[in-house]
Amino acid sequence: MKRQTIAIHTPYVRPDAYGALAVPIYNNVSFEFNNAQEMSDAFCNRIKAPDYARIANPTVTQFEQRVKALTEAAHVTAFNSGMAAVSTALLAVVAQGKNVVTSRHLFGNTLAFISGSLLRLGIKPRLRDLTDLEAVEKAIDDQTACVFLEIVTNPQLEVADLKAIAEIAHRKGVPVIADSTVIPFTETNLKALGVDVEVVSSTKYISGGGTSLGGLIIDYGTFPDINKRVKYDLLINLGVYMTPQTAYIQTLGLETLDVRYQRQAANAQWLAEALRDVPEITRVNYVGLEDNPYHELAQLQFGSTAGAMLTIDLASKEACFEFLNHLKLVHRATNLFDSRTLAIHPASTIFGLFPDRQLEQMDVRQTTIRLSVGLEAPEDILTDIQQAINQ
Repeated sequence: MKRQTIAIHTPYVRPDAYGALAVPIYNNVSFEFNNAQEMSDAFCNRIKAPDYARIANPTVTQFEQRVKALTEAAHVTAFNSGMAAVSTALLAVVAQGKNVVTSRHLFGNTLAFISGSLLRLGIKPRLRDLTDLEAVEKAIDDQTACVFLEIVTNPQLEVADLKAIAEIAHRKGVPVIADSTVIPFTETNLKALGVDVEVVSSTKYISGGGTSLGGLIIDYGTFPDINKRVKYDLLINLGVYMTPQTAYIQTLGLETLDVRYQRQAANAQWLAEALRDVPEITRVNYVGLEDNPYHELAQLQFGSTAGAMLTIDLASKEACFEFLNHLKLVHRATNLFDSRTLAIHPASTIFGLFPDRQLEQMDVRQTTIRLSVGLEAPEDILTDIQQAINQ
């Protein structure tokens, strides 16, 4: 079956007592067992059965099973946010004295976690240009816990050569963890490119319109210890498991993911091309544009679509603020891949607490507006952008 069919027709782990087609919400904490031995077997992982909702819940399990079927992963674990998935995946591989090879071109909270939270635990960040394979090779040593990167960076829209990086890392026995939020896993095959673990903010495309917070660790099983630490250490001890209510909403989101994504990606492509004709816009950055420096590599790795995030640059920070203030249809809000088009000035918001020198190192410009393109008619989005610029 094709992926859009798998998203709808993955069978339940256990049949519903009433034959419900939509997955029921098991909104409870405890699960009763037939006898003491069965209870012991469940708690000690000798049988697959929910024991306590902080660790396993049938609604969440069904969501995980659908993602597993879609990605052909060895293991999938659902979390209560994308950052919970990122931090848990990294904590599963690091130890005091180890280092993480990554880029300065990361989402603000991810960079803060690696450069701040992990550093306080004695894990050193090695911030390198991941498009420079020689720099990657030199950065990895026998104390490297993993290489971590975003497949399309936010908001710089940089694309690194995943297959080449994975070959370098694997030659040295190091796993590659990739945040694949910007291009959904229904469009990619990161396992074939050598990625060992994907982390995803399911808050984005999967939730179906900014309805709920969630995250996923998609583990391809190439480094078995990672899943053991996630499932039997961190998940139990950190309390970061997805709620059944969120799993229900995001299971429904999976069922419409393909049709929504195709529309949003097409809208973003159309809009990026149209915005290049607006004279007040000094730069349009979108990897779907043929003259984008990462266009060819992105198509090779992710296929013909390029996601629903793009950026535009205006003359100054003041011009960006004026532009945002005059938007009428496009919403001034953070988040990505909502059904609605969203606009934000990353340098003063997501990265607002970073010093200017660090912003320059991360290539986060004061002149940049990030657009998350929604499901509206693209002509209406363009009209709103044009009127805001004219104001």
